[in-house]
Amino acid sequence: MPALEFLHLEKAYGTVRALRNTTFSVRSGEIFGFVGSNGAGKTTTMRIALGVLAADRGEVRWDGRPLDLAVRRRIGYMPEERGLYPRMKVARQLAYLARLHGMDPADAQRSADRWTEVLGVAERRDDEVQKLSLGNQQRVQLAAALVYDPDILILDEPFSGLDPVAVDVMSAVLRERAAAGVPVVFSSHQLDLVERLCDNVGIIKEGSMVAVGSIAALRTLEKPRWRIEGPPALLGWAERLDRVDVVSAVGETTVVEVHDAADGMEQAILRAALTAGPVRYFGEVHPHLVDLYRHAVSEPERDHAPDATQPPGLVETIKEIA
Repeated sequence: MPALEFLHLEKAYGTVRALRNTTFSVRSGEIFGFVGSNGAGKTTTMRIALGVLAADRGEVRWDGRPLDLAVRRRIGYMPEERGLYPRMKVARQLAYLARLHGMDPADAQRSADRWTEVLGVAERRDDEVQKLSLGNQQRVQLAAALVYDPDILILDEPFSGLDPVAVDVMSAVLRERAAAGVPVVFSSHQLDLVERLCDNVGIIKEGSMVAVGSIAALRTLEKPRWRIEGPPALLGWAERLDRVDVVSAVGETTVVEVHDAADGMEQAILRAALTAGPVRYFGEVHPHLVDLYRHAVSEPERDHAPDATQPPGLVETIKEIA
């Protein structure tokens, strides 16, 4: 299966290292969420894939081969900043962009009509872009990335400024493109949306990938935790369990951590809780992406930058949430 691979990218601006051995891959049909603080290196990574910037070291590959001009012409790119001609009418502009990517005039116009319809701006086809609301400009910006039927999608903050209905529309479009086999990479600060939409996620901090993997893998803790609601915590029932530590005990909610995942441990915890009183809820604790993100970006920096000649673990998971 073809994959878009970002391999050991290094980029510096003077003394500032923007990317440090940045490595991850996105398979065909996969939606990859690229998250990190402002200035962490997301846009730099995307611009290297587009050829707007050159990496100091490393490369981006598609289907095992370095990206060339022909492949880059097949990438649908949506920049974070507005990249459209403000005084040009919507439909004319989309058709023009489609023709720049090789479509004949009739197909270009049909594609422009299709995507304005799908993205809910059909009634604004004859309006200048500058006369649209920011949300509708964002929809047109996505249409510009889709109008020539690209093989790869790279989107920088595509959900910025959208209302909930527009978010749903854009999410559906990205799912449809992925289902058609297109690899989709997008950055976003809306972590709840990333968690719902993406197959895999990468967290970047100061140019280094600190976590890459599926949502399920990243949410799996090295030491399982369970939350129990019902028995009063003050009874101390959880402290008497072997191979179990109490993480928190407040009111009628207790969270415990299991030293090992031996068979039957969850049943032993549940039985102990039931001896102390009725149990209203018993379930395993899985941190949300926002918790993983906070943990990843708050980790102290290493004393030394990673060795760019050594590949990092591509599926590196956050093992514990503080």
